[in-house]
Amino acid sequence: MASDIVKYALIVAAGQGTRAQLSGTDAQEPKQFRLLAGKPVLQYSIEAFASAFPDIRFILVLPAVYPNFVGHLPEIFTGNPFSFVTGGETRFHSVKNGLSQVQEPDAVVFVHDAARPVLSAALIRRCYEGAILHGTAIPCVPAVESLRMVDAQGRNYPLDRHAVRYIQTPQTFRASLLLEAFHQPFDPSFTDEATVVEKAGYSVQLVEGEPANIKLTYPQDFAIAEILLRDRSASAACE
Repeated sequence: MASDIVKYALIVAAGQGTRAQLSGTDAQEPKQFRLLAGKPVLQYSIEAFASAFPDIRFILVLPAVYPNFVGHLPEIFTGNPFSFVTGGETRFHSVKNGLSQVQEPDAVVFVHDAARPVLSAALIRRCYEGAILHGTAIPCVPAVESLRMVDAQGRNYPLDRHAVRYIQTPQTFRASLLLEAFHQPFDPSFTDEATVVEKAGYSVQLVEGEPANIKLTYPQDFAIAEILLRDRSASAACE
């Protein structure tokens, strides 16, 4: 049963978010700590995981210099165990630092980008179920735009978009598998946890993601995310 398995939400919030720089008083603050519809971006992910699994444990991977957000941790984490660690040089090193807090090999670990605040509890549960069945669960959505690949010489070629998936988070794993994979030395080809696990010799299982689960990358993404969150709140109020 879900309640018998330890679950960790390892939320990566150590980036600087330079591409998402806004104008105004919070322009220099990393995007995961900026306000979005009245709350810090990071808070939405925390609330989604707590809604999906009230017994979940949190591991926050934060910048070396913590913003004022840390002062709000007690009120946000009421009822949930949490710890936080400092991010590393790359995403690989940041996640590895977070995994140092995982002691149970039979736990399930969700690795999630703090910059994806519009994930749903349903997606989290779907990833959990996939990880229980297959050891891994990587959410994705189909590509909907035309794609071209550019080689080192600048030549470009079309890709079949029907064979391409956009990868999202939370990337979800049995802890024993993920901990083993992160014993590997760093490789520049590691772009996410799925590539680390594959390099360790495991296959990864894709599960259905959500189009609304966007990553805040550019300034206009904040406006889009606010609309998505507002629509979700309105739908919940009508249920």
